[in-house]
Amino acid sequence: MALDLQAIIKEIESGDQRRMPPVDTWFPDREGAIDIHIDSQMRWFHEGAPFQRDSLVKLFSSILRKEGDTYFLVTPAEKLKISVDDVPFEVVSLLERENAFGEFVAVTNTEDLVPFDTSATMQLRAYQGVLVPYFEVRKGLFARVSRHVFYQMAEHAELRSCDGEDQYVLVSGDAEFVIGNA
Repeated sequence: MALDLQAIIKEIESGDQRRMPPVDTWFPDREGAIDIHIDSQMRWFHEGAPFQRDSLVKLFSSILRKEGDTYFLVTPAEKLKISVDDVPFEVVSLLERENAFGEFVAVTNTEDLVPFDTSATMQLRAYQGVLVPYFEVRKGLFARVSRHVFYQMAEHAELRSCDGEDQYVLVSGDAEFVIGNA
């Protein structure tokens, strides 16, 4: 999926981010399952075949909801269970806001924007034997930070000592995120 970084930067600066459907307010009577799978590389498949249209991935990702450890596509009329190997999103780009020095915004594979501010939720989770940062995109849906973006974060991180342990901390505006131990 090719990202239009200029359009994304313009969207960030204008504050006009893509509006998401209110899936957390929809409780349809009809429930089932659909053979849609998101693999560990955040690729979407239907009945074993990869999605061919990025616009369809964006559409379905906008109606995604997580309940416990289970993912669903939700509309006002129907709730369908899907399978997800790890998480549905990946942070594929890290941008620094021009109008607010030192503040970062993550861009996901579906072009969701995740400001790294004091309201952001970050977790360090084990993935393939290594601790990797995951950021909440929205309401319990997380994105794993790609290796490329992790290296970008590391370039901006500061080494700090906390409780006798050296840690790398990414400072973004007033927010601080521990991205790993030294």
